[in-house]
Amino acid sequence: MARIVMKFGGTSMAGIERIRRVAQIVKRQADAGHEVAVVVSAMAGDTDRLVNFCREASSLYDPAEYDVVVASGEQVTSGLLAIALQSLGARARSWLGWQMPIRTVSSHSKARIETIDAAELTASMESGEIAIIPGFQGISENGRITTLGRGGSDTSAVAIAAAVKADRCDIYTDVDGVYTTDPRIVTRARKLKTVTFEEMLELASVGAKVLQTRSVGLAMKENVRIQVLSSFNGDDAPCADDLPGTMIVSESEMEKNDMERQLITGIAHDKNECKVTLTRVPDKPGAVASIFEPLAEAAINVDMIVQNVGREKGETDVTFTTPASDLDRTMQILEKARDQIGYNRILSDTNVAKISVVGVGMKSHAGVASTMFKALAERGVNIQAITTSEIKVSVLIEADYAELALRVLHTAYGLDAEETV
Repeated sequence: MARIVMKFGGTSMAGIERIRRVAQIVKRQADAGHEVAVVVSAMAGDTDRLVNFCREASSLYDPAEYDVVVASGEQVTSGLLAIALQSLGARARSWLGWQMPIRTVSSHSKARIETIDAAELTASMESGEIAIIPGFQGISENGRITTLGRGGSDTSAVAIAAAVKADRCDIYTDVDGVYTTDPRIVTRARKLKTVTFEEMLELASVGAKVLQTRSVGLAMKENVRIQVLSSFNGDDAPCADDLPGTMIVSESEMEKNDMERQLITGIAHDKNECKVTLTRVPDKPGAVASIFEPLAEAAINVDMIVQNVGREKGETDVTFTTPASDLDRTMQILEKARDQIGYNRILSDTNVAKISVVGVGMKSHAGVASTMFKALAERGVNIQAITTSEIKVSVLIEADYAELALRVLHTAYGLDAEETV
């Protein structure tokens, strides 16, 4: 039998009836003979409610006390799930972050896990007890509660799976797997059986919302196999071992089991991007550094960067993208650094979207980018910026064309599912 860590998100834990449903899913795995630990998120909407309480109490709240407040949502659901499991006759108990303990750096609201002492937890699982662990939280070196940032429960689950040497980490969400693209936009999107860590990391970073980027990076580092499943299957659904979810695995495992996999794995889109252009920047060494150094110091992530060919007067235009949520700060920082940078005007555009095609098959096949550019050109979609990695090509286009671009590229790369009669 396997040792499994199961993680349930906020929509799965949204109310007592759904918690009872989760308890049945968990008990089914335990009854099958597996050793089980469960990581839970707060009820959907609860974390936002708790954050607002902090803001109402004071706009200059203490980050350490903020963590005390927002960590309570997961504490509630972990206790309720343990109670629900006990009512079904299962042996279960909750383990708070400080009880294990889960040690983190002392960076409140955005902590990172350093170590997990899983000896007692492992012994409890081996005895047949189901462990329920609140995600998103840990304890600092000075004994204060810390939180891992929004979406941190996925990271908690992967970290615990690594600590207890689990066979896999099952992450239950409101979708039943990873698709070739967003099935709400492209009706012929297909669910993928397997995806590599590297591909999932790229997909998560460019807009796919199935898994948090940090959790995928940790899974790749620790080689923790992840399975993405839906917690909203019918009561007669089989155990997760038999459910057709999506497995996130190493590239070596993928090659062993799927020799004829497709060139492109998936296509993602992200409308939460903005484009910033600085005109007439001096075309000299150090000019670009003077733009991006202050942004880096402010922890603002920059993605696509385009520097135009220099003009006769020794000037050039520099264009880049940042998350839309960082636009105001970006503009403020660059305005402040105007004299140092020496640009003429600063322009911004929020009506843009990033479209990315991802697949490890790109490493050994040419023509992926040209297929993308040709397909978009044929439908009159203009490309404003391009960025690439070994397994990804991303383009920036007008936001109004995002859904059209997804459909066109999904067909162009042969990802459409077969029509059923």
